[in-house]
Amino acid sequence: MGKAGKALKQVLEIYGISQNKLAVTIGTGRPNVHRWVNEIRDPVAETVLEIRDALKKINPAAAEEFIRLYLGDADKDEQQT
Repeated sequence: MGKAGKALKQVLEIYGISQNKLAVTIGTGRPNVHRWVNEIRDPVAETVLEIRDALKKINPAAAEEFIRLYLGDADKDEQQT
């Protein structure tokens, strides 16, 4: 659990995006973003796309980094098997 949350936390910190700003852009409550960032709950696949789209509106580079970090971890997992 937590690949999306870890990637999201890094991106928010790197690009100085607040959890509240992301929540407002997605159209969800800040507690949901808090749960993802703190790895309490993983966002479902559809929500990962919504996060990407919201980040793209805020900062396109942040959206690219989020996807790179999120998928990059999956690539490492596959290489280790």
